[in-house]
Amino acid sequence: MNKLINYFSYSILMMKKLLLPIILISTYVGAQVPAAYYDGTAGLTGYALKSKLHDIISEKNINWHYGDLTNYYNQTDLDKYYDHDATNTTILLDMYSEIPTGPDAYEYTTGNIIGSAGAEGLGWNREHMMPQSTFYSNYPMYSDLFYVVPTDARINQLRSNYPYGITGSTIYYTFSNSSKIGNCAIPGMTYTGRVYEPINEFKGDVARSLLYFAVRYEGKLETFNFNNNANPASDTNPLDGTEERAFDPAYLIMLLQWNQQDPVSQKEIDRNDAVYTIQKNRNPFIDNPSWVNTIWGQTADAVAPQTPANLTVTQTSAYFATLSWAPSASTDVIGYKIYQNGTLISSTKGTSISIDHLLPSTTYNYTVKAYDSGYLLSPDSNIATTTTLASDIYAKDLFVSKYLEGSSNNKALEITNKTGHPVNLNDYRLSIQFYSGTNYYFVDPYEFEGIIQNNETFVVSNPNANFSCYTNNQAKFVTSAPQMTFTGSNYLELRYKSSSVDAIGVSGQSNSSVLSNISLYRKANINNPTTTFTTSEWDSYASDYCQNLGILSVSDQILADKEFKIYPNPANENVFVSGKTENVKSAQILDFSGKVISTEQNPFKDKKNISVQSLTVGSYLLKMDDKTYQFIKK
Repeated sequence: MNKLINYFSYSILMMKKLLLPIILISTYVGAQVPAAYYDGTAGLTGYALKSKLHDIISEKNINWHYGDLTNYYNQTDLDKYYDHDATNTTILLDMYSEIPTGPDAYEYTTGNIIGSAGAEGLGWNREHMMPQSTFYSNYPMYSDLFYVVPTDARINQLRSNYPYGITGSTIYYTFSNSSKIGNCAIPGMTYTGRVYEPINEFKGDVARSLLYFAVRYEGKLETFNFNNNANPASDTNPLDGTEERAFDPAYLIMLLQWNQQDPVSQKEIDRNDAVYTIQKNRNPFIDNPSWVNTIWGQTADAVAPQTPANLTVTQTSAYFATLSWAPSASTDVIGYKIYQNGTLISSTKGTSISIDHLLPSTTYNYTVKAYDSGYLLSPDSNIATTTTLASDIYAKDLFVSKYLEGSSNNKALEITNKTGHPVNLNDYRLSIQFYSGTNYYFVDPYEFEGIIQNNETFVVSNPNANFSCYTNNQAKFVTSAPQMTFTGSNYLELRYKSSSVDAIGVSGQSNSSVLSNISLYRKANINNPTTTFTTSEWDSYASDYCQNLGILSVSDQILADKEFKIYPNPANENVFVSGKTENVKSAQILDFSGKVISTEQNPFKDKKNISVQSLTVGSYLLKMDDKTYQFIKK
């Protein structure tokens, strides 16, 4: 029942006014930061610190279903700070309607959730502080407790996907706690549309939530919805498409000011601890608000970085090419942009990268540019040209290697990389198909993130799974997003961007006859994904069977141990090979027609190199037992 407050006693009002300064002074008392949680951050500044924090808060999260959040707000968002007894309240703290210095106009419990409202005070709903249109309503972003909060349903509606900001002279709505929607008056912003301005009490809370978003989803920000270049005055999203800075510079200045002007409160500290218990990660800017300026308080110079040199294709296969280069000599370089046939296709902080999803027997030209903290670009590197092989021994893409549809919430998927190179997971996602009673439809997908190395496997599991031989702590991704609530009737897809890579079941029909109450393990001879599900590719086991989940087979582990690296490339007199070469039985040099030029048995018995002195200038293949590498003779 919605509780409308008509009055408060003078003594309670005075208590609130007196206690608030004490709370602010004791900001960090009681914060339950786990020991060693922020290990590795000492001495880091700028975007290097931001990336390290991303790695920390992105590892081993539990991502809950959007529907789970309602009950979790009873742990994270009760009003124990302004109007109620801290030990005995069920009233939600709503930053959009809370009046810190007096009685609130209305209050809610979690039972007052509604879909929409025509006026304030009728009910509450879940508000995405970073609008869900930013990330297309995809998981895990869709249900991240750090910026999905309970707010009045009417204000939530009217805020729409407008950014937070400073309002100008035109005010469209003023709400019961004096927060308002008006025209944008953020200094330096091109955007002239509407913004929602929270009251001063919560501006720091808003800033730290949005900055958390920028850290937590680094690596994905370039793929999100941002920057209406055609009409920036109407662009409601303050993201600027960069992974490091994240926000438009003028908007970022406002966030830094809000963080400074409204210090961390006890409410934020307690909420951070509560969310950590539920979600297993933290907002670093509540634990250490000074990191905001340490990361974003730098001043960029106006000098473009020097050009990276010696761009080389170190390995070419049928579906990927690996590039490496000498770093730019400039000290303020924060990354490199990679161009394929003149088109920007990727970026990295390192000096090597594998470019995948290439076509066989196709020629590609690559260049690299360095960029600095001011996002100035260096001139192009030299051009590196390569032609992919017609075929190779590697998998074309990632594939689902195990499917577990067990009792209750015992749901898990295992995904394996045998592509021959590390794979960036940020463009991969899981999709699931449901039946509405009239038709089949796909809900918004669950997106992966991070890197999976060649010959590695990872597991995605439901947080409520209880397997006898596998724990969620072992899984790389733990989520109750719709994709991990599958029953045997559902069709599942592993996708790269919007394209299907691997399929479990058949789209547009119930799959109960083959996918219910069963564990399916991909047969050992199947190393490639397929968009057509075939039961003959799978071995079947009983429900809840989970032996060797997340573990490569013995033969795969042996194969992984035999990974090699060849250098230098291009080579002059010798190609050297690093790795466990002692068991290599045969080394062959071939040309691109497949003709064997030379063969050497037990080539690494007493050395680590293959002589290429007799070869003419050009590109060749070095085949060591079942592995093939491209090299260039210069």
